[in-house]
Amino acid sequence: MTTAHDRNPVVAGLVLAAGGGRRLGGRPKALLSHRGRPLVEYAVGVLRAAGCEVVHVVIGASADAVRERADLAGCVLVENPDWAQGMGSSLRAGLLSLAADPRGVDAALVLLVDQPGIGAEAVARVRAAYGSRDSLAAASYGGERGHPVLFGAGHWAGIAEAAVGDRGARDYLAAHRDAITPVDCSDVAEPYDIDTEADLAHLEGPA
Repeated sequence: MTTAHDRNPVVAGLVLAAGGGRRLGGRPKALLSHRGRPLVEYAVGVLRAAGCEVVHVVIGASADAVRERADLAGCVLVENPDWAQGMGSSLRAGLLSLAADPRGVDAALVLLVDQPGIGAEAVARVRAAYGSRDSLAAASYGGERGHPVLFGAGHWAGIAEAAVGDRGARDYLAAHRDAITPVDCSDVAEPYDIDTEADLAHLEGPA
């Protein structure tokens, strides 16, 4: 039987894309257009370009429309009915899905759907920080922790327990800050969020 010790580790991409875009007039962020395609599709492409062959996508608001309009072929789609409770519920749903993946996932590389300024180069840097199922790593920008973040499978249960409301893994990471490997991505990415109408200026039209 093949075990985690005699195969290449599986670092899976996890896109959190369930939010309803409350400050954007109720437009789900997953379906905002960037470079001619829905933002969720762009995020999946970034993870794949960075080397993640396994990608799970947590959807919630307008889930049917996301399935219909975004090309997410080959992804595992995880529908979170509790998406309105905040990012924590989506993180828990995603980690639960990864834990059940028959391919044996060793770490989750988490990317937020509303950060298109973070591209494949930054994601690949954080992915390369994987050392074991006990790894914790995060991109840093000017010394501040940001996304993407890498969670070895040994941390998933603790992260899921601490993930409440919109805090996601913040409390868990704060409690384990000494174990986090920081990965400077300041020179290759911009960690802005698409949260408000003004932020829509960051989105680009078709090439």
